[in-house]
Amino acid sequence: MYTIDLSGQVALVTGSSRGIGAAIAKELAAAGASVGINYRTNANAADQVIDEIRAAGGEALRVPGDVSDENSADAVVKTTADRLGRLDILVNNAGITRDRLVMRMNAEDWDEVLTVNLRGTFLPTRFAIPLMVRQRYGRIVNISSVVGLSGNPGQANYAASKAGQIGLAKAIAREVASRNITVNAVAPGFIELDGGGMTGELNDEQRGQVLSRVPAGRFGSAEEVASAVLYLVSPAASYITGQTLTIDGGMTA
Repeated sequence: MYTIDLSGQVALVTGSSRGIGAAIAKELAAAGASVGINYRTNANAADQVIDEIRAAGGEALRVPGDVSDENSADAVVKTTADRLGRLDILVNNAGITRDRLVMRMNAEDWDEVLTVNLRGTFLPTRFAIPLMVRQRYGRIVNISSVVGLSGNPGQANYAASKAGQIGLAKAIAREVASRNITVNAVAPGFIELDGGGMTGELNDEQRGQVLSRVPAGRFGSAEEVASAVLYLVSPAASYITGQTLTIDGGMTA
């Protein structure tokens, strides 16, 4: 069995106080990485993730900040690198939804989603890359969505932001590949999350309709997304860059 060892590495996971981000942070910590837990408002949830990581013998740092704000994103990246000694892994997970049909979508709904999801991916990446270039090593993973590949009614803003994350990963991958930095995206489908997520907003009839489109016949878990991210940041994936890995039970196959 191949074991992934990230001992001595430092990771920053944006939006990691809950859901997929929390699962990724815990997975990276379990593999030996020291992890910056970033959040914008929910300090209590972030502290709970940190407590779980520390209880399991890992190292985690609370790094508050809005990564869609330029000064704040800069501070989040610098704080992580300064306090934990370096920055090897960046996982751009922070995101929101503001769903409605496009004919009813106002400019504020559009701007907020694009700002948080896409600008909030660009800025941490922009500030992390110089650190990775200097050490000639880095792994960046954008948490996109199958909605960015296939679209979804009522989610024009979200789909655009998630498609943008994929395009951003492809472009930056070409810029930094020669410096031993990989940039990839993962595109989860319907993931079952504590406290809701996309599946939590579905009634029983809608759940059945969605599951009928998933060949695997079930929703995915945050831990399955985290495992894919762990692989992409591991030495085993050192020749994979500019790619998008779908985690959707075959829904977009």
